[in-house]
Amino acid sequence: MLFLAPLALLATLIAIPILLLYMLRLRRREILVSSNFLWQQVMQDKEANTPWQRLRRNLLLLLQLLILACLVLALARPAQVVATISAGKTVLLLDASASMNATDMNGGTRFEAAKNQARQIINQLGTNDEMSLIRVGSIAEPLTAYTNDIGLLRNALNNAQAGTGAGDWQTALTLAAAGAEGAENFNIIVISDGRIPAEAGKLPENIPQPTYIAIGQSADNLAISALATRTLPGQAPQLFAQVQNFGSQAAAVSLVVRLDGELWDSASQTISGNSQRSFVFAIDRPFTTVSAELVYDEGVMDYLPVDNIAWATAGRETTRRVLLLSPDDNLFLEQVLRSVPGVQTFRGDTGRGTLPQQAYDAYIFNNWLPETLPNADMLIINPPADTPFFTRAEAPLPGGTAIVSNQQHPLLTFIEANNINIRELTPITAPGLETLLTVGDIPALLAGENAGNQYVIIPFELRDSDLPLQIAFPILMANLLEWFTPTAVLNVPNSLVVGETVVIHPPLAARELVITLPDGTPQNVVLDSEEIVFANTTQPGLYTLALTDSAGNGQTYSFAVNLFSTDESEIAPLATLNLGGGATQTDGEEQLSLQEYWSWAALAALVILLIEWYVYHQRLQLPTISAPLRRRRV
Repeated sequence: MLFLAPLALLATLIAIPILLLYMLRLRRREILVSSNFLWQQVMQDKEANTPWQRLRRNLLLLLQLLILACLVLALARPAQVVATISAGKTVLLLDASASMNATDMNGGTRFEAAKNQARQIINQLGTNDEMSLIRVGSIAEPLTAYTNDIGLLRNALNNAQAGTGAGDWQTALTLAAAGAEGAENFNIIVISDGRIPAEAGKLPENIPQPTYIAIGQSADNLAISALATRTLPGQAPQLFAQVQNFGSQAAAVSLVVRLDGELWDSASQTISGNSQRSFVFAIDRPFTTVSAELVYDEGVMDYLPVDNIAWATAGRETTRRVLLLSPDDNLFLEQVLRSVPGVQTFRGDTGRGTLPQQAYDAYIFNNWLPETLPNADMLIINPPADTPFFTRAEAPLPGGTAIVSNQQHPLLTFIEANNINIRELTPITAPGLETLLTVGDIPALLAGENAGNQYVIIPFELRDSDLPLQIAFPILMANLLEWFTPTAVLNVPNSLVVGETVVIHPPLAARELVITLPDGTPQNVVLDSEEIVFANTTQPGLYTLALTDSAGNGQTYSFAVNLFSTDESEIAPLATLNLGGGATQTDGEEQLSLQEYWSWAALAALVILLIEWYVYHQRLQLPTISAPLRRRRV
């Protein structure tokens, strides 16, 4: 035992004036009398006596001396050298991933057990030591900076909660390694069940190897590891689900399926230990969202309920279907259509003279026009005849170099068109369409809207220009198809993984965007760009996206977020953990720290003070009428 402030022991000298006060104090016995006139002589005799009295036994004096001793001991800061794992500068990584929600710790969760371990380490923190806490959830976040304030560390630890996604260990290890700069004695402590992905990375060699505290007892868990819908042409939609048993014992389970929140179907199978089974359903009715949940008997051991339910949305058609109609082959046009992503091109037969009955998202007419134009978006190249919304000249005119008329139009985004040369072109008169390129006074590219459809006219043969040979041609075609059929507002697969970002393309007319989280919390999103990245996907479940335009018209979309992580669902704890770093300390290199006990001495002083207060007030109680009667009986 040693004292960090030994000069504080001089405060024990305060006991001398306390003793003197008790020696000077006159002790009088209170007696009820009819009048104090007869006691005047007695009082005079007492006043004549010497003020010094013999020190007598007194309980209050003893308690006050004990209080003084405890306070002096607390000020002297008694301490003891003990072995610890948190000496010097320490960063503690607290695993808050989904697997830490497992309930195999005698009824509690792994995360609660990890917090208890962290509290013990914080309590061992020495006077000159400092620590930082990092919560490793789907987002690695420091809970405290480096500090030796035990109260601050405890408070941050008490407020920490486990997450429902995979841990971002790559960021956590980077943050932990950054704390080693300038530290003579640096330590990393990892409290986890060891379910850390291999791609999380390793610590540099100059960083000490972390101290790993394993949490967890069992590997028994059942999980839905996949859920998806698909629709094949001419067939009913199908639902595919995969259930995995990570335990060693076989388990009989049922998969309950709900469409748009209503119970629809279920299926049962027995899954052997450490194996998986597939469930396939044919859906016979339209739906928007689907959920699947595992149901089993009480005898089935499953310690992680967060992966027992999964969600998906109905498959969306994200590919734009384009019909190309040309009397002859145009290799330039066909190749550029095949290179545009998200576009499926079909070649039509111009010999029939009519369009197919199946509808397409857009039509491209090259040197040919049908008898009746479709009610859809169209690109018309070198039209051979007039239409209800434009007329053409009888003969083409000599061309030249094209000049941009409106660089701000979406079709000309990222296009430098002033170097396009055209041999000849046919003048077009199209009321309501805007001229984007001109050769002299002749329109070379027109675009606009008519009867709710969008039209683009190129009044020259592509092979009579150098446009197909320039980089502007594929960019122009990509801009054109995007202008015809914009990218879907929400282009995501059946479901996302917890923590994965979502890209949203709001329409130009949208004025308000609200995303409702699975727990019902609405979140307003600012519409400040054409592409919005939404990253608050930390909850598994269904998210609802509501778009409203200036006229009050709204559109609703849904997307699903699931765990779907083998590293999290496989909850078997690992006994060892290799995160890189330097060599582990040998048994002889035990770290030492100071453990102080001043808080216990201060607590003892407070308790004794309460006892002294109680004894003092008991002695101040006035005598009652029954007191003389009790003394007589005695």
